[in-house]
Amino acid sequence: MFRIITYLLFLIVCFPVMAVEQLRVGVLQFGTVNWEMDVVIRHQLDNKNGFAIKIVPLSSKNANSVALQGGAVDVIVSDWIWVNRQRAAGKDYTFFPYSLTVGGLYVRPDSGIRQISDLKNRKLGVAGGPVDKSWLLLQAYSRNRGLDISTSVEPAFAAPPLLNQLMLKGDLSAVLNFWHYGARLEAAGMLPLVDVRSMLDGLGIVEPVPMLGWVFSSQWAEKHQHLIEGLLNASYAAKRILGESDEEWEIVAPLTKAKDTTTLNNLKEGYRKGIPHGLKKNGMNVASRVFEMLAREGGKKLVGEAMQIQDGTFWQVLDSEELIKNNVARQ
Repeated sequence: MFRIITYLLFLIVCFPVMAVEQLRVGVLQFGTVNWEMDVVIRHQLDNKNGFAIKIVPLSSKNANSVALQGGAVDVIVSDWIWVNRQRAAGKDYTFFPYSLTVGGLYVRPDSGIRQISDLKNRKLGVAGGPVDKSWLLLQAYSRNRGLDISTSVEPAFAAPPLLNQLMLKGDLSAVLNFWHYGARLEAAGMLPLVDVRSMLDGLGIVEPVPMLGWVFSSQWAEKHQHLIEGLLNASYAAKRILGESDEEWEIVAPLTKAKDTTTLNNLKEGYRKGIPHGLKKNGMNVASRVFEMLAREGGKKLVGEAMQIQDGTFWQVLDSEELIKNNVARQ
């Protein structure tokens, strides 16, 4: 026995177990990223890709960006507008596609609203604030259809859950909300009028556009390329699982807060539509065209001093379409 213990001690001293490096991912407490991260953890996709994931729950979008800038997390999910603005200010953040889905406009079935022009002189609930991408794109889209929605409706800016409550109570007849809140509205009988994808089509942008992405420091990624590549591979492998397996959605259902099968199915469909197929150069070129529209609508309040897409805003070390081919079956 003494010899065995001595031998084990010798192995520990001479061949120490290498600790798996940890990657800290900041996520909103009730955000959709949690669903994907749950799949990563349960299927040990982090360990299989050579790292250990640590989920850092955060309370708001602002807290998300503050945590990244303060070094409390390594990676968050955000949009390329924010990344581009940061790069124009001398920061080195970069973006890799996470999802194509953002949101849409929903109306009450008893509202009499059946087209954009019917919104005139109505109160419209808007999530995300006055420079939210969906709100700005809706303005450009409606102007193409003869309605200056910025002056023709009364926008009511509020948090997404509150907007849903007000609509279901009948206090609002139309709401522009994020996709997963829209999925709940549709399950409750509200009608989709136009989504962001249709707005882009109407504005001549027919290619897929990455709306949300993994955001991290370029310098950090150069030093920890195995970590970021491991995360992206794990993320896209989780997308494959959620894209193919209905049973997996039964497991993540408690995280979605879906109260019924219809809501869960809507969330599942919305998530799957958002899997970033078909992007060229990770969406950089098409994003430049969308940026021009958003800059015209939102001005410096949205884009800051950045009047074009900055070099390095889109991370090109990995290709999202290659990750799709390797990890995600087309739906």
